[in-house]
Amino acid sequence: MYVHVSLSRFLFLPLCLSLFLHLSLSQVEVYSVKVACKVASRFAHTVITSSALNKANSSQEVFFEVDLPKTAFITNFSMSIQGQTYTGEVKEKEKAKKQYEKAVSTGQTAGLVKASGRKMEKFSVSVNIAANSNVTFILTYEELLQRKLGQYEIMTRVKPKQLVQHFEIVADIYEPQGIAFLDAYGTFISNELLPLVEKTVTDKKAHISFCPTMDQQRKCPGCDGTLIDGDFLIKYDVNRAETLGDIQIVNGYFVHFFAPPDLPRVPKNVVFVIDRSGSMAGNKMHQTREAMLTILNDLHEDDYFGIVTFDHVISTWKGSLTKATTENVSEAKGFVQTIQQSGYTDINGALMKAVDIMMKDKQAKKSTERSVSMIILLTDGMPNSGVSSTPQIQKNVHDAMGGNMSLFCLGFGNDVDYSFLDVMSRQNQGLARRIYEGSDATVQLQGFYKEVASPLLSEVDLHYPDNLVNSLTNSHYKQLFNGSEIVVAGRLTDNSLDNFLVEVFAKGPEEDFIVKGQASAQEWDILYPEQEYIFGDFTERLWAYLTIQQLLKTGTAEEKGNATAQALEMSLQYSFVTPLTSMVVTKPKTEEEQEEPLIADKGEGETTRIQKFEWASPQPNRILQLEQSVVDSAVDGDPHFMIELPEQEDALCFNIDDRPGTIFNLVRDQLAGILVNGQTIGDKKVAPDGKVNAYFGRFGIVHQGLGVRLEVTTHDITVSQDGKQAKLLWSDTVTKDRSLTVTLRDSVRFVVILHKVWKQHPYHQDYLGFYTLDSHLLSPSVHGLLGQFYHGVQFEVRDMRPGEEPEKPDATMLVKGQELTVTRGWQRDFRWDVKNGENVPCWFIHSNGNGLIDGNHTDYIMSGLFKTV
Repeated sequence: MYVHVSLSRFLFLPLCLSLFLHLSLSQVEVYSVKVACKVASRFAHTVITSSALNKANSSQEVFFEVDLPKTAFITNFSMSIQGQTYTGEVKEKEKAKKQYEKAVSTGQTAGLVKASGRKMEKFSVSVNIAANSNVTFILTYEELLQRKLGQYEIMTRVKPKQLVQHFEIVADIYEPQGIAFLDAYGTFISNELLPLVEKTVTDKKAHISFCPTMDQQRKCPGCDGTLIDGDFLIKYDVNRAETLGDIQIVNGYFVHFFAPPDLPRVPKNVVFVIDRSGSMAGNKMHQTREAMLTILNDLHEDDYFGIVTFDHVISTWKGSLTKATTENVSEAKGFVQTIQQSGYTDINGALMKAVDIMMKDKQAKKSTERSVSMIILLTDGMPNSGVSSTPQIQKNVHDAMGGNMSLFCLGFGNDVDYSFLDVMSRQNQGLARRIYEGSDATVQLQGFYKEVASPLLSEVDLHYPDNLVNSLTNSHYKQLFNGSEIVVAGRLTDNSLDNFLVEVFAKGPEEDFIVKGQASAQEWDILYPEQEYIFGDFTERLWAYLTIQQLLKTGTAEEKGNATAQALEMSLQYSFVTPLTSMVVTKPKTEEEQEEPLIADKGEGETTRIQKFEWASPQPNRILQLEQSVVDSAVDGDPHFMIELPEQEDALCFNIDDRPGTIFNLVRDQLAGILVNGQTIGDKKVAPDGKVNAYFGRFGIVHQGLGVRLEVTTHDITVSQDGKQAKLLWSDTVTKDRSLTVTLRDSVRFVVILHKVWKQHPYHQDYLGFYTLDSHLLSPSVHGLLGQFYHGVQFEVRDMRPGEEPEKPDATMLVKGQELTVTRGWQRDFRWDVKNGENVPCWFIHSNGNGLIDGNHTDYIMSGLFKTV
């Protein structure tokens, strides 16, 4: 978490637009940061409190940012400003959105929170603080800790960015089964700081604290840099003496943790399905081969395995399952080392082949009857050969597997359709995992395999009396893996009930596993009067948390409607911020704050976005909302136009080729009085290959109603209004991402990105990218090369066929009454990673977008940067 400051550099303007520039932290002191985590039976309740003081003589914008686990639900957020506390309220997302849009239309405000990283999502909110005033932010979230590889993990990311007078991480853990082991450490903790990590562990309780002084936080004596920058981790496990597991009954709800000790492993039948298409070239394929060599070594001799590799052609190592003897594993490792990438991606054909291998061996009774069967798919792309419809592939796979085996999917990189893999895995009693590109991708692959490498039980059924228990979470599991845990929660029909029968049935490696026992209520307040370990009716909240998580993952369309309605009702009842809800905080205005609004917003995704709004109009109140932000259209590079269509879960792309110096109209909304033009620039000189590249080097943005003009070049930013002018150099800012967010009152936001090129480059020079956010706020009559798509475009793609390049198939697109030949490809989106960008799959329309754009591209050429003709 960290706090930073944003100031307007154009103080003579009535703040009708916002330039989002990160400036110095010296005027804002973050004097207190506390992370307090309480864990009762794996259910974690975390409260993060941060206090800051504005030491300046003028108001400043203070941002509060927290990384929290993706599996967590925010349950509360509040701010205390000058003794006044403002608390959030969870509402249905659609209702919150209407309140948000109503607020925007009347000059009120909103903001953003977005998911980011591998395990975390980022919460961000900002507030304007008067001179010499302070603010305290309090964020609360809850999550059920998941057992993986024999341990639970609590991860807290801390990034205060400055020395903090009172810095504290405290965790209290209570586990009725008893704590088997516990470790606590930080990725940033040096040998000197290690003694500050204090751990007190008794039989069933643990207390962990880390409270460095300001001097202990310093990178060096006398310097202001802080060592506190990274992850603080607590890992532990509990004792497991009972075969039945641990069952707790509290206030009419129960939770059952099932992970019996000392079980022998069940032999497995596994088919590895490996994508070798062209997009796997380079490091991906190298890392996959390295991971597979280790995974093959970890097979047990009583396992049976097979290997399927695929591009648009399906190949097998052997046509059937093979016993994992030393000789066979060695031969398979030799085969893996020969895998080479090329061609398209036929996921359907590859999975059908894997199922066929598995079913034939099952019919031939090659492996033991009690073995567990699974298919592990690794792919990095979209299906573009054979069956390309993802719903059809999901149906084909589900029908073919018929509940006889599990499917585990690994999505490699950012270009994969992860939601497709996730749904398909859950439909077939497995799970999906994203493998992030990076130097540790091999370790990620091996780590996932270890989680599923050792099944202990199969077809696990947990039974509870129907007349005594209802509203059960999932109580049937295809398998239990070594190091994991099954958790079932439910509601009792009689709150006074203090015991009931529990039965567990499953298949072991040689015989059926059957265990029965009596669950009894525990008088927690009598047994454990130290209430600091308990936070309310945690069993009820754990049940609600688990129920909502499972409802949100309901697979079939028929079930999804009812599940969504139930998940929404429970999210509202228990104040969980989920994909179906938003949190709204209403903060009355003060005279000091009339010109600078409050911001926050919550969405779904994997990148962090922080946005800022400023209006000059009167604001009767301010609204802080956790809500999804819709992303629309962009132009970047040489110049590549990209149209994102969230409702269709797809994107369209086209290039415009014209001579450098040409000015194009990008956006024109006559009703809103908004105009955006862009002028292209060329390379310093023509490259040896004779290609003439063009990029956008200047943008002109006009808000006619406010009389404001903004000119952005690769060198500076100029704002003009009522004869006054202010200029800011890009080099004046300290933004690491070199991005500028422009928000026009009651309307759309634009983001301009500066791409820096090495000054000594013989040909290329700096250029700009242009991105649009919240374009739905513009009128239906908006037009321009980008503007004409702001309210969507209908199209249909059919007849997919091989193109000129591998992994880039051609297809026929029906759009605006025409049939166009289009090509599947990618464009780079630099909004969230200016240096590397992110690949966005899209359909590329050739010939300057002809047939997609209205008219011809020359119709959009303007005579000046602020001209409409």
